[in-house]
Amino acid sequence: MDDPLWSSLPGGVRDRVDALIRDGRMLQAIQAVREGLAQAGPAGPGPGMTEPQTGPYQRGPGLYECLDTVTWRAAALGQSLDPWPSPPLDLDALSATIAALPGRLEAIEAVWDGDSFGWMIELLAVTAGPRAEHRLAQVRHGGDLRVFNGQVPPWPEAEEAGAAGRALAERFGVPFRFASPTEPDDTAPYRREPR
Repeated sequence: MDDPLWSSLPGGVRDRVDALIRDGRMLQAIQAVREGLAQAGPAGPGPGMTEPQTGPYQRGPGLYECLDTVTWRAAALGQSLDPWPSPPLDLDALSATIAALPGRLEAIEAVWDGDSFGWMIELLAVTAGPRAEHRLAQVRHGGDLRVFNGQVPPWPEAEEAGAAGRALAERFGVPFRFASPTEPDDTAPYRREPR
């Protein structure tokens, strides 16, 4: 079965969308579909649109229609929409990154973050003079389909980030903070005021 929005795209745009999907750049692929359709034809409802577009969306299909098209195309290409797991953390490489940071290291922190694919953990180095948070790594072990499949909890990214964070904090003689080590919570307080 063909997707009507996909069929409306010029060939060059379809090639670009395929390349973005293969590269795992789904948001950029959605944007390319939307821009390609806006360039390809006149404004107004088109194939695959679920309702007439009004206001700022008169120029083309909505975000959900473009997402559906990218999802359809990814499946046609045999590409998974699940995010790639992050590589294992390398403590020596992270230590070298920390040692090169400007300012005095105050703490290592792990915080939950999320996107349209699921939860991940950002491992941060907090410095003073100047006060800043430096992203050391992003730890992700898959998308949120794991929740529905009963694969989490426990959250393996929390275990990995916690172990690495504690080891780095011990190595540099600073505190390690992880306000929500057992479950995703992007509202948990984590910021530490420098001394």
